[in-house]
Amino acid sequence: MKISIFGLGYVGAVTAACLARDGHEVIGVDVSPEKVALIGAGESPIVEPELGKLLAEGVASKRIRATTDAEAAVIASDASLISVGTPSTERGETDLSYVFNVCKEIGSAIRKKSAPHAIVLRSTVPPGTLDRCHTLLQDTLQIESVHLAFNPEFLREGSAIRDYDAPPYTIIGTEDPVAEDVVRQMYAKVNAPVIVVKPPVAEMVKFVANTWHAAKVSFANEIGRISKGFEIDGREVMNIIVQDTKLNLSSTYMRPGFAYGGSCLPKDLRALLYCARTMDVPIPLLNAIPATNTVQIDLAVQEVLRSGARQIAVFGLAFKSGTDDLRESPSVLMVKRLLGEGCQVKIYDKAVQQARLVGTNLAYIQHNLPHFEALLVAEPQQAMEGAEMIVVTYATAEFRQVLGEAAKGTRVLDLVGIFNEPIKDLDYQGIAW
Repeated sequence: MKISIFGLGYVGAVTAACLARDGHEVIGVDVSPEKVALIGAGESPIVEPELGKLLAEGVASKRIRATTDAEAAVIASDASLISVGTPSTERGETDLSYVFNVCKEIGSAIRKKSAPHAIVLRSTVPPGTLDRCHTLLQDTLQIESVHLAFNPEFLREGSAIRDYDAPPYTIIGTEDPVAEDVVRQMYAKVNAPVIVVKPPVAEMVKFVANTWHAAKVSFANEIGRISKGFEIDGREVMNIIVQDTKLNLSSTYMRPGFAYGGSCLPKDLRALLYCARTMDVPIPLLNAIPATNTVQIDLAVQEVLRSGARQIAVFGLAFKSGTDDLRESPSVLMVKRLLGEGCQVKIYDKAVQQARLVGTNLAYIQHNLPHFEALLVAEPQQAMEGAEMIVVTYATAEFRQVLGEAAKGTRVLDLVGIFNEPIKDLDYQGIAW
């Protein structure tokens, strides 16, 4: 393919070098004559292992050239990649002016072409930006023969070439089959699964990935601080944690749902926070975990009350499926709040109904819901009878079947994502989807 790349900074230079190596013809475009001169001479504008060698090879093979002439680059290419900067303003907002300016430049050049042209946005941008680019090109410039996609990059400085060659996946944010095909051709030699989603999803993924990386760094650092307070080497602790790929480094617990609870997580986190306080160790990230967990319960209660429903069926009282453990269950706290707001609640939980509660489990539920037995019903249909809303707190095959057979228009507040796709005959909503 013939590809023009707008922005010859870190991402643009690496992408240009790798695309040329893989057989594409690349035209780099930048407003900086210095960057253009360096790329044109086969020299790297940044310090990055292997990049200089690839650029030199690309220029020598005539697969890479660079220019400040945006129009000439677009006319000479089949697709344009946008990898310009998106810096933060003083208040933290993403400055998209460079993206929109480049879109206008590309659009103006496309108007002079007879062949269709694809635009692939690589810059990190907030959800909805590609749609704004589409509006700009169609409404402002009256361009029809353009195809848009968002393609986030996951390149780390210092290992960018390796990251380009072995990404976790290639994400294509588009609903345009032509644009999708262009991106697939672009990365035909990259061995990675391809995930095609709507543009806003792809745009959000990039923000989430970087935020998660920042959270991991902060988490490890706070654990290190507490460990040192105990005269323990925090590196040794975290080295053991990262060797667990079944729970600690996995997809487990990494999907939006209801709040955590049970006999372990709340208690152990409180204990760790207490230890940190006694040693005067600052841990703002860990301190925020209970607060954000409480917010999830608050939002569930607010959604029920906002709906106007007062006859509520709750599917699931224990803190997770397959257990009768009610200790610090977010469902118990939610039901307690709803009762306090004047709601009538019936609860279906097979494990709790059949269990013989004893010890601290019994003491906890009696303290928080003294008459909980009167709220429990033996069958899900009994809970649904007369209910104005069904609240699902954990996922089971039984719940899925019962709701799938529910009357048309039944209102369901799904706190756990029991369905991958909403059931069209249900009045279905969640707090994270």
